[in-house]
Amino acid sequence: MRKVYSWRWGFYIAGLIIMALGIAMVIKGEEIGVNAWDVLHIALYKTIGLSIGSWVIITGLIIVAFTSLMYKSFPKIGTWLNMLLTGVFIDFFYWLLPEAENFFFQLIYFLIGIFVLSFGTGMYISPNLGSGPRDGLMMWIVEKLGGSIKVARMSIELIVAVIGWILDGPFGIGTVIIAVGSGYIVQFALPYFQKLLLKCIGEEAMEGEKPFIH
Repeated sequence: MRKVYSWRWGFYIAGLIIMALGIAMVIKGEEIGVNAWDVLHIALYKTIGLSIGSWVIITGLIIVAFTSLMYKSFPKIGTWLNMLLTGVFIDFFYWLLPEAENFFFQLIYFLIGIFVLSFGTGMYISPNLGSGPRDGLMMWIVEKLGGSIKVARMSIELIVAVIGWILDGPFGIGTVIIAVGSGYIVQFALPYFQKLLLKCIGEEAMEGEKPFIH
């Protein structure tokens, strides 16, 4: 059993780190555009201060508090780790990565970043140890208002992106590309990492588990 949990948590933490690296790369190419939530995070960073990762954590805390009150239950530890580690590692990689000196390098950061963050997302989801705060909000809206996950997610991200844009966040064509394209990459990456995880721990160890799908 210890081996099973070690592998599952290993996939989860590694996936979060890879996802944060991809997010930081996309942010380095922000002239192209960043994902919807980071439009808001960057706008708050530029307007108020702190750091981008700090705003990832702060907005996550607000969402977790809201969904906890609505569900009247405490989130899984994976949700807390998702929020905290993603923010910390985004700041670390944003500090570590060199600045993009021109549009070409920003484009390279953006394109590679999309694939890295999408594969990281698929990897962290694969062990089914808890969704991120924003995914929890999405699922609450689906349960309360009906409709599909896709519509709920697109609606939330549209509202968040518009708010971020009004606050002078970097909304661009890349924001649309990420919204449309990253899901396809995650759709490929998730089953790949699920199969890889099963090879490491054995299929019986994940029997009865239902993976969280974006």
